[in-house]
Amino acid sequence: MARRKLLLLLKPFDVYQVTQSNAVSRFTNPQIFHYIDNRRKVHKEAINVCQKILQQKPIDWKPIFRNNLSQPIHNVDLVVTVGGDGTLLQASHFLDDSIPVLGVNSDPTQAEEVEKFSNEFDATRSTGYLCAATVKNFEQVVDGFLEDQIVPSKLSRISVSVNSKVLRTCALNDILIAHPCPATVSRFSFKIRGDDETCSPLVNCRSSGLRISTAAGSTAAMHSAGGFPMPILSRDLQYMVREPISQGPAISRLMHGLIKSDQSMDASWFSKEGFVYFDGSHVFHTIQNGDTIEISSKAPVLQVVLPHLST
Repeated sequence: MARRKLLLLLKPFDVYQVTQSNAVSRFTNPQIFHYIDNRRKVHKEAINVCQKILQQKPIDWKPIFRNNLSQPIHNVDLVVTVGGDGTLLQASHFLDDSIPVLGVNSDPTQAEEVEKFSNEFDATRSTGYLCAATVKNFEQVVDGFLEDQIVPSKLSRISVSVNSKVLRTCALNDILIAHPCPATVSRFSFKIRGDDETCSPLVNCRSSGLRISTAAGSTAAMHSAGGFPMPILSRDLQYMVREPISQGPAISRLMHGLIKSDQSMDASWFSKEGFVYFDGSHVFHTIQNGDTIEISSKAPVLQVVLPHLST
């Protein structure tokens, strides 16, 4: 039997780098420096632990820092991300539906630490909502996958077409369609269209933009904005118009809702410029006045080892 191949995708530990010399000018509270430096050390140690465990397994594997990833990932049996949800989301943009991904939360939030510094600064670390492992159970989860005892779940992603051209990037969490300046009004319209070509009423909007989330992303920005959590394996999408300028009651009820798995959203953009952001601010596609955008959950799914199925 051929040896399994694994890619270890790492969050760089220098993102936490703060030197003692510039800490004085940047932070009035020395506890903040020690907190950030501890995060760097914890993350670096997590990388070392994961590598030592993999060295003991009968598999072929190689590490790569996430900022060095530029091409689609092929020819591996599993991608392991070490960081948080952001590292897993970045990996998802380079994966099709054939390769599963396992997230390792390298620096989990410590409730007692958050409480201790609550009156000084936000000591929240990594949420790791999509991460099935920490260093404490990484070996157990990897063994479960290699022994076929753990089966990845298939999570929906968002497919986006601009002017009938399908964009290469799929969103695992959400997309945001908005003007690049947050103080500028975004002008657009949209309607929901079914596979049978039935359509909802056309909604014309002036707002701060339009957010669409997957079920996996419904607990993130969508939930913070007043949306509702969805069952993580749902194929539906949830949408919300951000800060709409006052509309009549008949239109207001259409500002937030679902795009069912057999439906798509057809949107038209009427501002001079705009962006479609994928899973945060780092990946985006530019749009301009007159562009049409189609959004659906018909993108290839992503295989993810989920936390509640690996413990």
